[in-house]
Amino acid sequence: MASSRANTVTRRAFIAGSAGLGALALAGCGQTAHGDSAGGTGDAAGADTSQVVVTLTKEAEPAKGFDPLYAWGDGEHVHEPLIQSTLFVTDAEMNFVNDLATSYESSGDGLTWTFHIRDDVKFTDGEPLTASDVAFTVNGIIGNDAAEADLTMVDGAEATDSTTCVLHLNKPYNAILYTLAVVGIVPEHAYGPDYGEHPIGSGRYMLEQWDKGQQVILKANPDYYGEPAKMERVVVLFMDETASLAAAKAKEADLAYTAATYADQVPEGFKLLNAKSVDSRGISLPTQPEGSPSKQDGDVSYAVGNAITSDVAVRRAMNLACDRDAAVRAVLNGYGDATYSVSQGMPWISEDMQCAYDPEEAKRLLDEAGWVADDGIPERRAKDGRPLALTLWYTAGDSVRQALATQFAQQMGEIGMEIEVSGASFEDIYPHQYTDPVLWGWGSNSPSEYYNLYYATGWGNFPCYENATLDGYMDEALAQPTVDDSYEYWKESQWDGTEGICPKGASTWVWICNVDHLYFQRDGLEVAPQKPHPHGHGWSILNNVDQWTWAAAGS
Repeated sequence: MASSRANTVTRRAFIAGSAGLGALALAGCGQTAHGDSAGGTGDAAGADTSQVVVTLTKEAEPAKGFDPLYAWGDGEHVHEPLIQSTLFVTDAEMNFVNDLATSYESSGDGLTWTFHIRDDVKFTDGEPLTASDVAFTVNGIIGNDAAEADLTMVDGAEATDSTTCVLHLNKPYNAILYTLAVVGIVPEHAYGPDYGEHPIGSGRYMLEQWDKGQQVILKANPDYYGEPAKMERVVVLFMDETASLAAAKAKEADLAYTAATYADQVPEGFKLLNAKSVDSRGISLPTQPEGSPSKQDGDVSYAVGNAITSDVAVRRAMNLACDRDAAVRAVLNGYGDATYSVSQGMPWISEDMQCAYDPEEAKRLLDEAGWVADDGIPERRAKDGRPLALTLWYTAGDSVRQALATQFAQQMGEIGMEIEVSGASFEDIYPHQYTDPVLWGWGSNSPSEYYNLYYATGWGNFPCYENATLDGYMDEALAQPTVDDSYEYWKESQWDGTEGICPKGASTWVWICNVDHLYFQRDGLEVAPQKPHPHGHGWSILNNVDQWTWAAAGS
């Protein structure tokens, strides 16, 4: 990356929010689902079908409010911002669909992007939205060290007239389109320090009420320039998994998020909605030798390197000995998929990222590399007197990560590798992020995350793997005139026939599974088809809430 700015710091800030769910009692919002009177049964018959009540995790509540210049729409839970409009959106197949933009093009060198803006859009205060507002938003994100939308590749934006905005990049980066698809445009004339609490936008919804720590209520924007919202009111309750289940059982919610451990407890009058995701769990494997030069992050210096995982044979063996299907069955109760890469299933991911479960081949690789039976502990391997033993870190309080880490350790034990699992806070994990394997959660509908996890200077390159050839493929991918043209270059970085980051190559990660996002869906509620959800059980479920409906009574 050209500049990491504060991205590592802010990334860590919102990573911490996904470690686990806090305990929050059922929010007392003073009403039951879709407008039933308090104390009512909550039955669909006779209910107000113009609104829906949804539960989300407490961590989904935006700390800085509904302000795209901080994190609303971006950050850990990438989603469409609802209150604000975006230049375009992505459809279920992840194609770009124009919203505020009527068209756009890039220069031959990929350093200038020009966006043409429609001229019939107004903010909810009646003022017109122009290209100046687009430029103001982009420049505001660039100038805000706390912004979680990564626009570090943009030097600046300018409005050349009322309907034309030009972005000047410092390097070719066509994946910027994925970021701009979730960056809500704010009004230059009405933006101030309290904007997050009192947002003015031009999107499908307006903020009606925000009771911090409890709920948010959105109402349809009557002057929205697009198709009118079918669901006129959206009530969002923030709570933990137990409270979410209780809200569904009490019919105080119409769509309640849940986890695989509760999936068999579907309340009466509900069914289970299973939303597929690219929400991945994977283990980073340090590739540098023990005692390598440290990494500096501001005033903090982090140790780098591991004497065991720096052996590529060990890393490849770990990938081969990982039974991903068993993890999905045992830990996720089948609500997930085996995965071999972040963004598994996206068009820029190569089949070469996959590897068969083959513990015998893993043993052969270890034998060949000199990791043989330890004289002191025959069931454990060693090399030159060093035991094949590692510590695997995971975030304490996350039962899924704990179970995945424990099962992974058991699987590695079958090939003679001893793994101690250690749960800790992110603050306690960070000192080990470049020296020990860590079980992380990632996943995005954008190649930007792949880039940042695998590129030499990416903020998520915990393995510290550096390869100029593979970086060159990623640079070429980002320099292509269209996103579609980039796919083959991304795949080349995974395996070009000789080398790559895949399991048979550098093998820098062991990806285990994608976690399905589960919800209890009330009978009669018709949820529009979902595109794959990114990491985080958050607002992405509501991307198309304006298209949700209630079935007619008796239908």
